[in-house]
Amino acid sequence: MTATNGQPGHFELSGVSKAFPGVRALESVDFDVRAGEVHVLLGENGAGKSTLIKIMGGVHRPDDGSVRVDGAPVRFGGPSDAERLGVSTIHQEMALVPGLSVAENIHLGRPPRRFGLIDRARMRADAAELVERTGLDLDVDATVGELGVAQRQRVEIAKALSVDTRFLIMDEPTAVLSRSEVTTLFGIVADLTRRGVGVVFISHLLGEVAEVGDRVTVLRDGAKVGELAADADTEELVRLMVGRPLEQQYPARDADIGEQRLEVRGLSRSGALDDVTFTARAGEVVGVGGLVGAGRTELVRAIFGADRYDGGGVWLDGARVPPGDVAAARASGLALVPEDRAGQGLVLGASVEENLGLATLSDRTRAGLVDLADQRASAERTVRSLRIRVDDLARPALTLSGGNQQKIVIGKWLLTRPKVLILDEPTRGIDVGAKAEIYELINELTAGGTTVIVVSSDLPELLGVSDRVLVMADGRLRGELSRAEATQEDVMALAVAHGNGADDDA
Repeated sequence: MTATNGQPGHFELSGVSKAFPGVRALESVDFDVRAGEVHVLLGENGAGKSTLIKIMGGVHRPDDGSVRVDGAPVRFGGPSDAERLGVSTIHQEMALVPGLSVAENIHLGRPPRRFGLIDRARMRADAAELVERTGLDLDVDATVGELGVAQRQRVEIAKALSVDTRFLIMDEPTAVLSRSEVTTLFGIVADLTRRGVGVVFISHLLGEVAEVGDRVTVLRDGAKVGELAADADTEELVRLMVGRPLEQQYPARDADIGEQRLEVRGLSRSGALDDVTFTARAGEVVGVGGLVGAGRTELVRAIFGADRYDGGGVWLDGARVPPGDVAAARASGLALVPEDRAGQGLVLGASVEENLGLATLSDRTRAGLVDLADQRASAERTVRSLRIRVDDLARPALTLSGGNQQKIVIGKWLLTRPKVLILDEPTRGIDVGAKAEIYELINELTAGGTTVIVVSSDLPELLGVSDRVLVMADGRLRGELSRAEATQEDVMALAVAHGNGADDDA
């Protein structure tokens, strides 16, 4: 790493290009962030955002162009060089060690020492202070693997704040947070910028741009297509991102809803679910809303057999689905696309083809041998039908954008031909173009008679795709709203009517 003194508080990329085998990720991109500002970075999945921030964080070296910090040219030999110049990154897919405590994760690789030994008292005290700054009431001795997704996200934020950060890169930091948690995060960002930290903020939620940002840069297909003030018109931002106006975000639904397909009766689990009962019909989209911690994910995991329950049951086409048995649920016709696609939906190091074949591996295995030709043919059909952007089925899933990874998770379950497809936060962390494709897919599935259950924290999405909306709070079903009568205000009124305080929990 080389650097000399120059203009303070300025990180600048000039004419940066980067290519990978078969993919031109960035083409002559200019981008910078200054001390005390928030520069929002927008673009569809695959637009080049991740590559750009990895260059800033020292993970990748640019093929062409220059990188300057404080006005001086630098060449990062790796992430540690970037860290020494004050660059910290909070990645969308969290880099925490599940078996370690919160305090150990926050100080991972750099624990405080006393007389050559790890000073655990100081480590815990420093971690507690950092966790408090994120607005999280959490025992720093808690094991990270036992935390919810939103809690883990804020541990990542505390980890980034534990070093002398001058430039903070935040990749989709609000994707797993409730509204109150987002407000707390924006307060942290405001405090950081007041102290002179420059923040790069990636988000797919366009409503956040003006709320948190000062400037916004839009990437499309690896090129910079615009730089605007953060209060720019949302329609203009969408046009720049997708290259066309998005006249209607949610495609019209005209499904022929059929007979009862799924029945959930009195489903209960101590501390998580309390007597949840509802039905869903063939060709129907049933939305499940509520605040983070209301029991939505616990409900769909119990239905799918991923978690056991204490009372009640699940019936599909009149036949009871054995509890706590994923294989039986799958055989009955249930499929679940989980909230945590990286941790639970994919084997990131495995190929696209292998991931697409995971849910149907037993179906094409005979005498211990897998029919690889059939697996490849199925993968090729799925890639074409879902428009997954990948040049080679052998490419590891971790190299794809978030939207394409999500399509792989959906695709592997569609190969099982489910009667009921459960989607838990299906569009979290993906761009507006990929969202529209998933909404169209939902309509295609229901037109064919599939029942779709959608869990979403995005209220406009929930109302836009659902025929009915179920609202949960405290593990209970608090109300049901038809498509015609449901409004954001009605959903929120049901979600908070019982004072559950779940928006502060993960």
